[in-house]
Amino acid sequence: MDTKAQLDALYAYTKEKLASDKTGHDLAHIDRVLKLAKELAKNYQVDRFVILAAATLHDVVDDKLFADPKQAQKEVVAKMTALKITQEKQAEILEIITHMSYASSLNGKYQLSLAGQIVQDADWLDALGAIGITRAIYYGAVHQEKIYDPKILPRKALDKTEYRNLANETIINHFYEKLLKLPELLNTPEAKVLARPRQQIMLDFLAAFKAEW
Repeated sequence: MDTKAQLDALYAYTKEKLASDKTGHDLAHIDRVLKLAKELAKNYQVDRFVILAAATLHDVVDDKLFADPKQAQKEVVAKMTALKITQEKQAEILEIITHMSYASSLNGKYQLSLAGQIVQDADWLDALGAIGITRAIYYGAVHQEKIYDPKILPRKALDKTEYRNLANETIINHFYEKLLKLPELLNTPEAKVLARPRQQIMLDFLAAFKAEW
C-alpha cells in the first residue's frame, strides 16, 4: 500500500471517530490542521508522511474527547499496523499525538521531534484567531460553562487535573488560562509569525467583550 492510500485510510478512520463531535474537534478542525501543517512543513526537511498522519490522528486519542484514551491508542496502533505502517513511523506518530496537547505541557513542555513540533504548531494555531474564538465558545457551551464572571479570576499554575476541571473556569477565562499563552509556546518561527495577527484578533475581541459587559 502506498503512502497516499495509507493516509487516505487514516483520514477515513478519523472521520468515523470524530463524526459525532460537538466540541470543535471535528473533521473541519482536522482539515485546517492538515492545511497548516503542510504549509509549515514546506520550510523543513522532515518526514511528510509522519506529519500528515499525526495531524490526521491527533484528536482520536485525546483524553478530553474519549473516556478511555489508552484503548483509543491501542485502536490507532492496530489501524496503523493493519495499514502496514512501519514500526518506526508508528512510534513517532504515537509519541507526537500523545504528547502534543497543551494539557500535556502544563508540567513542562515535552520535547517533540521536528515533525511533532510542526503538527503541534498547526494544532495550536487553529486555537487562535476568529476560528479559535468560535471554538472556545462552542466548547464551553457544550460543557455548560459560565460565559464570564469578573469576580472569577483566571487560574494560574494549573496542573492537568485542575485544568480539566471546567467547573472552575469561564469561557472568557480560558483565553487567559490557555489561548493567549500559545503564541509564546509555538516551536517554529513561521508559526509565530502566523500567530501574531490571530492573537491580536483575540485581544481585540476580549477588549470589546469587556467593554460591552
